Amino acid sequence: MTSAPPHHRDGHDLVSTDVNEAVRRLRLGGLVAIATETVYGLGADIAVPEAVDRIFETKGRPRGHPLIIHVADVDIARRYGVFNHTAATLAAACWPGPITLLVPRTDQVPDAVTGGRDTVGIRVPAHDLTAEVLRRHGGAIAAPSANRFGEVSPTSVAHVVADLGALLNPHTDLILDGGASAIGVESSIVDTTSDPPQLLRPGAITTDDIDRLIGHVDGPSGPSRAAGMLAAHYAPACTVLAVDHLDEVGPPDISAPGVRVLDLRADVVAAARDLYTHLRMADTDDITTLVVVMPAPHGLGHAVRDRVTKAAAGRQQPGG
Repeated sequence: MTSAPPHHRDGHDLVSTDVNEAVRRLRLGGLVAIATETVYGLGADIAVPEAVDRIFETKGRPRGHPLIIHVADVDIARRYGVFNHTAATLAAACWPGPITLLVPRTDQVPDAVTGGRDTVGIRVPAHDLTAEVLRRHGGAIAAPSANRFGEVSPTSVAHVVADLGALLNPHTDLILDGGASAIGVESSIVDTTSDPPQLLRPGAITTDDIDRLIGHVDGPSGPSRAAGMLAAHYAPACTVLAVDHLDEVGPPDISAPGVRVLDLRADVVAAARDLYTHLRMADTDDITTLVVVMPAPHGLGHAVRDRVTKAAAGRQQPGG
């Protein structure tokens, strides 16, 4: 797979808060990085094949890895997916919000978006600026995280600029500044087509939340069929060592040069919100080994542990 050619700029000239311009560029086939409550996404109108293709090219993302689509409300979502009782219940209770529903797709969703699968992940994000973009656009925007594939997800405009600024075209593309992401880890993903439903990726809407709404949700099983299911993902360049307690740490010694300890146990909300910033800082500070003490496996802690575990597995190679 070839990478997108650089445009030899730092990307700051792409940053805007102009909703109308964002919608205009999306309709013309540009890429627009959008803010959500979880992380920033790299958006393209799914009705423009060339724009969807550029998502994969710009991110270095494998073509068979499915994209999540973002819409303004459940009525629009039903144009693109078939909602059974489980999906309808979760949508009514959780949207707008940090949950993606995997549902059978309609013929309005191109193969390129789903990697040829007969299902599609759909989300209604809870972010005022992006909600207005989606409302004015009126269709579906595919938007995986706005970073190079397998690397640390972006939770601020500065992260997007650092990752993709040199790869975007100032004449066609835009980075919409919606401030810092409030949650900081990607949405929960629920496969509503399986019986019982499966939680494919943990997020801010937890297993307990989902159980209360639909009775029961299983953990993931079977092949990767949604974003974030790969074993290695969200990884900085440094080595990440995930532990539950510092006494688990052997060599390298935690006091050695280039080793940093990140203890996420005290405040799980802050741990989620700031996790990707900490991972990025480890690289900019030339840390060689980041020892991450993980939060307890409860509630949002499951999502943080999932991301840290995948970061510790290293970067997924494109095509892998």
